[in-house]
Amino acid sequence: MQLIKNTKAGKLNKLLVLIIILISLNNLNYVKSQENLIGKNTSIKILDKISSKNEFINLVNGEELIYKDLAIKSMKCTNSEFDDNPEIKAYIQVRDLTKKSNDKVYVFNNWMFSSSPSITPFDHPVYDIWLTDCD
Repeated sequence: MQLIKNTKAGKLNKLLVLIIILISLNNLNYVKSQENLIGKNTSIKILDKISSKNEFINLVNGEELIYKDLAIKSMKCTNSEFDDNPEIKAYIQVRDLTKKSNDKVYVFNNWMFSSSPSITPFDHPVYDIWLTDCD
């Protein structure tokens, strides 16, 4: 009996291996893009309404920063998936340190959006805060 080589099966195996490699490479790119969506640092701009001076401040997520009379803490920040209309959002907590009786009460404890700060505004008589970046 003469053996017949099945060349179609060999070509099919090569094609199957190529498809698996392409799918795994695509999944690696997806994982990398998901990592870029969640940042480790939040950048904000603070306006002092009395002196009319503003300052850019970089916050490490999870750590509290004392800025004059405010204790500011960024819990999490994310970038949008879409490049054509970028949206940056961050969960920010702010305490007013001038009021000693309620130092654990937050004057702002909400999500902040870079494109629409008026959705959840930071309302303070002396300071304004805007979200600028998440990296």
